[in-house]
Amino acid sequence: MVEPQIADVTVYFYAILFARYPAVRELFPANMDAQRDRLLRALLRIVELVDDPENLTRFCSHLGRDHRKFGTQSAHYPAVGECLLDALARFAGPAWNEELAGAWGRAYTAAANIMAGAAEQDAQRCPAVWEARVTRHVLHPSGIAEITVRPDQPYGYTAGQYLSLESPWWPREWRHYSPANAPRADSSMTFHIRAVQDGRVSQALVHHTAVGDRLRLGPPQGDMAIDPASRDDVLCVAGGTGLAPIRALIEEVSRQGMSDRRSVDLFVGARTAEELYGLDDMLRMSQRLPWLTVRAAVSEENIVGRTGSLPQVLAEFGPWDRHEAYLSGPQQMIAASADVLLRRGLPPAKLHYDPWGAPALASSLRHARAQEEVDQP
Repeated sequence: MVEPQIADVTVYFYAILFARYPAVRELFPANMDAQRDRLLRALLRIVELVDDPENLTRFCSHLGRDHRKFGTQSAHYPAVGECLLDALARFAGPAWNEELAGAWGRAYTAAANIMAGAAEQDAQRCPAVWEARVTRHVLHPSGIAEITVRPDQPYGYTAGQYLSLESPWWPREWRHYSPANAPRADSSMTFHIRAVQDGRVSQALVHHTAVGDRLRLGPPQGDMAIDPASRDDVLCVAGGTGLAPIRALIEEVSRQGMSDRRSVDLFVGARTAEELYGLDDMLRMSQRLPWLTVRAAVSEENIVGRTGSLPQVLAEFGPWDRHEAYLSGPQQMIAASADVLLRRGLPPAKLHYDPWGAPALASSLRHARAQEEVDQP
């Protein structure tokens, strides 16, 4: 009932939140566009996971830990819940009733309790944010900057995870990026960042950041990690700067010595050959690592090799029933590639990606898993 108006719902929600509780306004950035989008995606994700308690708890726990960087306190949650339900009631109109209000109230309370509990536990063992110094900044002809930072305190994460960065040029505007490396002893991380048109944070990071500048890091998030106990071969699919976490995963396979029993197939896609950033580096890596095979796909240009989109090229290979698959890149690419892989035999439980921006895909995958269970004798 509300989904067609959901963008207006988020605008109205923040308007009444700041009007009723003006003290919370200082926790948010001056420009609210990205924040409203983040709320929308979080709500959609929670709704998608409502019948999956384990993953709902994991998602809300990540949210709670991450919200510490904003200065969120447990006392803020009731105010947010009150305004959220009022916003839903306004846009649902006559359809809103006591039953719906009760269901949403219970759902919000459950999610908020998980978030608050995770934040309290996290506060006992690590800071809300990490201060970090830029130690290297290289701008490539592709327009992608390779930025290495070193946190002032140890920073633990798992290869394949992502985190948020805040620059001094745009306070309280956090953007998500994935380290392009497996964990290092000195906690340093390298990010591959493209300057997005009209993207204030990415433009600042790419064109204004210099060695010695200070950034702030939020906690790690995401569950796209390699299972060291698995013996399945690994399939990696990367589009654009989605290559960053994939590269980290491949480093982790090498670092953990998993390559003696697992091969890795990497497919890298772009519209043109010029946009195949990082391909040469991965090809050089494959020359050193006999268990790594690298293939490229270009959709809008004829080149030597494979022509076509990543999903089209993936369909030429397989079957993938004995692989663990890791997908990273634009949402449409992930959705289309996932569809191809499932049709080519990949078990749904072995498909890994960060679903933060793809709630519809998460829903279809749960349906595929449920159907797989029904089909099993």
